[in-house]
Amino acid sequence: MNEQEQDRLKQILQEAVPPMDGNPELGRDLWPAMLRRLDENPAALPWFDWALLAGLAGVVAFFPASIPLLLYCI
Repeated sequence: MNEQEQDRLKQILQEAVPPMDGNPELGRDLWPAMLRRLDENPAALPWFDWALLAGLAGVVAFFPASIPLLLYCI
């Protein structure tokens, strides 16, 4: 790379990344907002997860010899 290409690349990078204003810290703490968001929507298992669990239980009930294979896959 010659000096013109380096200067052009430097200019492109400076335009792409805005300069920091002197205080790189966030204006507020994000953790309390994250905790509120987690409390609003408790995690629920969709019906498909229950169907997979029932299928796995059925396989284990009808084919107990498959238990070592299932444990190996985990």
